[in-house]
Amino acid sequence: MLTTYEFASAWLQARCKTDRGASLVEYALLVALIAVVCIIAVTFLGKSASSKFSSVGSAVAS
Repeated sequence: MLTTYEFASAWLQARCKTDRGASLVEYALLVALIAVVCIIAVTFLGKSASSKFSSVGSAVAS
């Protein structure tokens, strides 16, 4: 009969052998990379886009 320690050890080993944690980390890194790219794009293109929107807005209002 299994002791409590052997049962807990077998249960933990069965839980740790799944790839769910690895895929979660990969998705988190992917989301972080996309967020960094978006922030960099807004930083570099923000002033240019703002001036374009201002000129279009003033042209429409006239």
